[in-house]
Amino acid sequence: MLRLRCLLLTSCNPLPFNRQFLHSPIVSCSSSVRSKMQSINYTTGSSTKLLFRQLFEKESSTYTYLLADASHPDKPALLVDPVDKTVDRDLSLVNDLGLKLVYAINTHVHADHVTGSGLIKTKVPGVKSIISKASKASADILVEAGDKIQFGDLYLEVRATPGHTVGCVTYVTGDGPDQPQPRMAFTGDALLIRGCGRTDFQGGSSEQLYESVHSQIFTLPKDTFIYPAHDYKGFTVSTVGEEMLYNPRLTKDEETFKSIMENLKLSYPKMIDVAVPANMVCGLQDLESKAA
Repeated sequence: MLRLRCLLLTSCNPLPFNRQFLHSPIVSCSSSVRSKMQSINYTTGSSTKLLFRQLFEKESSTYTYLLADASHPDKPALLVDPVDKTVDRDLSLVNDLGLKLVYAINTHVHADHVTGSGLIKTKVPGVKSIISKASKASADILVEAGDKIQFGDLYLEVRATPGHTVGCVTYVTGDGPDQPQPRMAFTGDALLIRGCGRTDFQGGSSEQLYESVHSQIFTLPKDTFIYPAHDYKGFTVSTVGEEMLYNPRLTKDEETFKSIMENLKLSYPKMIDVAVPANMVCGLQDLESKAA
């Protein structure tokens, strides 16, 4: 298991912060379908509650996740993988629920949409952007394997899961009686429901992805919920146990998996030439260009 380290945000500069807890508020948990949003409140061993919302951006089939510590006085919250086109919707929900948004975090440098992190920072002063140090992208906070992102009395553990891109990470809710159970893993494009992200660009590696999923995600408790960055078939959530049994790619041996990935014959991502440069600077490409 990864050694947990703590993080402390010390400035807005795109530099690694000290490894102490990141303090921020967050809300409760809910699972949604694309047309309706259902609420699920995860009650922990203490009175802490995780408020959770799963949101969908239809053009890129991207899921954005809102989490908050609803029992904390400040109701600190964070957004995982926000999309620029749905920032107003997401911020409206944050406002409706009476939350204080503190972090906008990304699982990796996306190639199919522009992150909403930069736009959120212009609309909500004080929000900090987060991405992995391995991604080589700019953000207020750069995380590494074992770091913790704390919001209220809850936290996300950072697990390095490269392979789709060199900088992919999975964010996992904390372990312990005071944290939500079952655990939840926000896997980005590393592990999808009955699939996985492609490995033929952005430093991808099928060998590395196979190792990442099997060592960092499939080692979690089998009832851990899997929440991916995308879905194209109408699924909203899976579990570690389900994917270990039914994932048509990652249930195979490594050589078979590599052969599958090498023969996908996927088209060039239509947004990659716009999205990647923008996401390397936290989605602020247009604003920086105008300022220049």
